[in-house]
Amino acid sequence: MSTYRCKIGTSDGRVLEKEFEAESREALQGSLEEQGFFVFKVSRVAPQWFSKGPSGGSLNGRRFLALNQEMQVLLRSGLPILQVLDTLVDRMEAGGLLNTLQDIRTDVKGGNSLSGAFGRFPKMFPQLYVASLQAGEQSGDLPVTLARYIAYQKRVEAIKAKVRSATFYPALLAVAVTVVLGFLLLYVIPSFTQIYADANQQLPFLTRMVIALADGLVSGLPVWLPTLLIGFILLRLYARTDRGALLVDKTKLRLPFFGVLLSEYALSTFCRTFSTIMASGIPIVQAMQMSRGTLNNRVLEQGISGAVNRVMEGSRVSEALEQTGNFPIIALRMIGVGETSGSLVDMLTDVSDYYENEVERRLDRLTTMVEPLMMMTMGLLIGGIVVAMYIPIFQMAGTVQ
Repeated sequence: MSTYRCKIGTSDGRVLEKEFEAESREALQGSLEEQGFFVFKVSRVAPQWFSKGPSGGSLNGRRFLALNQEMQVLLRSGLPILQVLDTLVDRMEAGGLLNTLQDIRTDVKGGNSLSGAFGRFPKMFPQLYVASLQAGEQSGDLPVTLARYIAYQKRVEAIKAKVRSATFYPALLAVAVTVVLGFLLLYVIPSFTQIYADANQQLPFLTRMVIALADGLVSGLPVWLPTLLIGFILLRLYARTDRGALLVDKTKLRLPFFGVLLSEYALSTFCRTFSTIMASGIPIVQAMQMSRGTLNNRVLEQGISGAVNRVMEGSRVSEALEQTGNFPIIALRMIGVGETSGSLVDMLTDVSDYYENEVERRLDRLTTMVEPLMMMTMGLLIGGIVVAMYIPIFQMAGTVQ
């Protein structure tokens, strides 16, 4: 998705400038007009390859959670919002977040709403958070709405931590294997090659094959290393285009085992976000549009966009989601029951729990299978190279005897 800077007018006469992510300029303008904004200007923001957004970029999850928890406690104590912001500013260490909070306090003191002030920093505060603040302001119960968002954030951070924990050790093993193999092929084997050349002995086939591979890597280093670097950079640049990003997202979903894992993780986040937004009192269509951005996959986002259009045309949510082809039957049945019984929010939460359990189960399987497989592969590769290089030494020792 691309980032666009928009100049929009609100229903109460204010003119705002915000940044949004969307698939195209036309889609973004249509979405904003549907939400009741008057669009003055939409311009695409050039990609920033090596820098972060304003005010230091997005917040760390734990730091953002701590900020929200502290703000909730202060609001529950009955302090006015300006005193809450003053307290947060006084307790905040120097940095981008402190500067942002000072700007927010200035905006609120000048008459802007709390959600409007936070909404000025889309790179730092997600749209869902700003919408939760807005819903709390409208309902007059901001602490409750904030508590609901904190519960949502805790759950999302927990599943992210499990994903990181499950993938850390295999990634560490992969790096270790690459470093050891590179050291053997680029440094150790060329040293042995000189010894065998001086011995003037016929080498076994396995040894000749390993030496040929090492010689090819060393002699071709000035060619294949720049080629890999240039190819990697070109692929990254292509992946940042709309067409390239769509191709990358399609490829991710087609990967064996990992494709299903990524899909279930994305849909779990979508359902939990959808549930949280609806619980804040935001209409279904707007809630679906806001939740779509949490999928982080353009293929899934396109499916949800189609579902949003079908819901706007009068279809049931379960029927619209079924036509995306991404939701399993059991999830669709649960959502359908929630629509019929008037408990859609609770059912969406249950669906999210179901997906998260599936993600955890697959992560456990991944850890159980990948770790011994990588250990075995590392042992075979390194052991095979060592054996191949020492066979001639054993042969020479037998000849000497």
